[in-house]
Amino acid sequence: MTYEPKSLKVVGTRPVRHDGPDKVTGRANYASDFTLPGMLWGSILRSPHAHAKVISINTDKARAHPGVKAVITGADLPLPPPGVTQAGESAINTQHLAKNLLARDKVFYDGHPVAAVAAISEAIAREALGLIEIEYEVLPHVIDVDEAMKADAPLLHDDLFTEGVEPRPETPSNIAKRIVVSKGDIEKGFAEADIVIERTYTTKAVHQGYIEPQGCVANYAEDGQAMVWCSSQGQFVIRDLCITMLGMEASSLKVIPAEIGGGFGGKTTVYLEPLALMLSKASGRPVKMTMSRGEVLRATGPHSGSSMTARIGAMKDGTITSAEVVIKFQAGAFPGSPVGAAVMFCSAPYDIPNLSITGYDVVVNIAKVHAYRAPGAPNGAFAFETVLDELAHELKMDPIDFRAKNSAVEGSKSPYGPTYGPLGGIECLSSAKNHPHYKVNLGPNQGRGVASGFWINIGGQSAATVVVNRDGTISLVEGCPDIGGSRASLAMMCAEVLGIAAEKVRPSIVDTTAIAFNDVTGGSRVTFATGIAVVQATEDAVRQMRERAAKMWDIDVDQVGWRDGAAQEMNGNRSLTISQIAQKAAKTGGQIMGHASINASGAGPSLTTHLCDLEVDRETGKITILRYTAFQDAGKAVHPSYVEGQMQGGVVQGIGWALNEEYIHDENGRLENAGFLDYRMPVASDLPMIDAVIIEVPNPNHPFGVRGVGEAPIVPPLAAIANAIYDATGVRMRDLPFSPPKVLAALEAAEKAKANG
Repeated sequence: MTYEPKSLKVVGTRPVRHDGPDKVTGRANYASDFTLPGMLWGSILRSPHAHAKVISINTDKARAHPGVKAVITGADLPLPPPGVTQAGESAINTQHLAKNLLARDKVFYDGHPVAAVAAISEAIAREALGLIEIEYEVLPHVIDVDEAMKADAPLLHDDLFTEGVEPRPETPSNIAKRIVVSKGDIEKGFAEADIVIERTYTTKAVHQGYIEPQGCVANYAEDGQAMVWCSSQGQFVIRDLCITMLGMEASSLKVIPAEIGGGFGGKTTVYLEPLALMLSKASGRPVKMTMSRGEVLRATGPHSGSSMTARIGAMKDGTITSAEVVIKFQAGAFPGSPVGAAVMFCSAPYDIPNLSITGYDVVVNIAKVHAYRAPGAPNGAFAFETVLDELAHELKMDPIDFRAKNSAVEGSKSPYGPTYGPLGGIECLSSAKNHPHYKVNLGPNQGRGVASGFWINIGGQSAATVVVNRDGTISLVEGCPDIGGSRASLAMMCAEVLGIAAEKVRPSIVDTTAIAFNDVTGGSRVTFATGIAVVQATEDAVRQMRERAAKMWDIDVDQVGWRDGAAQEMNGNRSLTISQIAQKAAKTGGQIMGHASINASGAGPSLTTHLCDLEVDRETGKITILRYTAFQDAGKAVHPSYVEGQMQGGVVQGIGWALNEEYIHDENGRLENAGFLDYRMPVASDLPMIDAVIIEVPNPNHPFGVRGVGEAPIVPPLAAIANAIYDATGVRMRDLPFSPPKVLAALEAAEKAKANG
């Protein structure tokens, strides 16, 4: 059923979020808040080397240390059968995951886990780690993606042969996979172009930067039943990965979701949970494990650094005729970077007749990369959108008009295959062009940049239960951790269908035994997919209440309607409220509960355009963001405040990525900035107020027209800032991040070149 926008009373409003009071008063429980009687503390010994053979491990002294109750190494964790599990945007190879949890014969990055202990205190656990004796044979390492692709590069895996190449290579390499998306004839397209620009770009690995480090408590009982409390983006995926790693049955493991202090894609896999379960089983006691910030940065999936070359051609009237892009991504220690998304989506906002985009997934000696908010898309957009800006300047076209001329619209064929349905790209560009921000004059050393972005969004499996209480309130049960306000959005959709206030619906996120399977909170899927499940479950509850009312009135159910939270007799004046129906439920058939379990499709992509004004200090190279406005198609903003928050949050992370954030390794491959003092993320004083303009082009595949909104906002900032720097200085920056030393060096080089003629 589709709900008409004019009839909506709850969806589109701004009620207080249901979990807000607990979080602002400190009552919310996060993973590190859990304790159990008799609990032990677990700690991990990590490799100090970027690449080395493990010759031997001796744990005898650690096992004998007073207070130590269990010690495990890679020998205690058998490899699972080969397989791949989907976790949000990421496909996880289970054998690689096992090798990442605990190293076997080799360590592949600084911070790679080698052993773990459980002891009666944190201090004793750390002491025991120092007693484990490991003999390493240090090997050459490689971190730069271009260097890793060379034939003479240090080889990480001698059994890795490049997929996607015919014939299959006979020699192993660090190139795990080659991906190609193409259409038309690119050489014909370039021949038709009046101008062709080709540029090369690089980005560094960056971290998701969630506030809360990973943490969990595991309790493995003697009867084989186990429980895990953890911070994650999906308790069902955590359960499935743990049982795969440990050879358990699904019914023997309950995973209970704690509140989550951010994830951004980085908490859709396991780092601690299987180890805590193993230590609990070995010791017969509950085990708690948490990461320090240094461990998070050294050993949990950063987002890929990349090297990219983009060549785009256009005619004098601004029509893009052809585009060729080559994208190389760091995968980390094991294959599986998000290069596929970069390949599919870098040109997705546009309708280009001739296209060839090639991606390479390359293993290097850093932690296995993992999803980070629109994984892969910001890198690809950085290259594509900055070349577009150069073309617009060369053609003397307004950069927004240039994009609009080539914009994909409903009926355009996407680069990755499907034909687009309704899209909001043109609407975002038009809104940006007509916004006051675009008309304000800038001063000396100030510039304005434009960039657009795309994210596909996903659907997936979701389930929901709606329980009708005797007092007329509603208990909404669902299984997707709330990161960005989904409790509120789901409760609002439930309330809209029922015709009651959102405050009358109390949402609960439950464990893996209390509801059917739910995919992770990732891919911008929850308000879309779980929203559909909630709507269907609520409609099921409404159907049951209409049936109960018909039974109480002794009329046919077709004669009973529903309006404003009550059953209405269609050919009379009688009505029954939710409470009146629920109070009679025991006599009319029992508890009223609506259910839905779905695998949603038709998510509908989200497009966005950003405007960035900045100022460059020519003496120091420091960049100050003066004004930023994001325009994004949300389909329908269920709770506009949280949509705006998602847009603003994505921009903030993109600004950090563009200006400051990067992994810095020393000559031995060790991470030098494994803390927030040196890994520089933006704080409030670094930022202006970020304006968010919501565009609403309804997605026909959702009852309220919803599109996911959480990921598209991080896609344009890298390019928007690069384009603004050029507008301010006349200098093109192509290597992220644009830190003050880099900017100053580029300005000085430009001045020197100008002086030399």
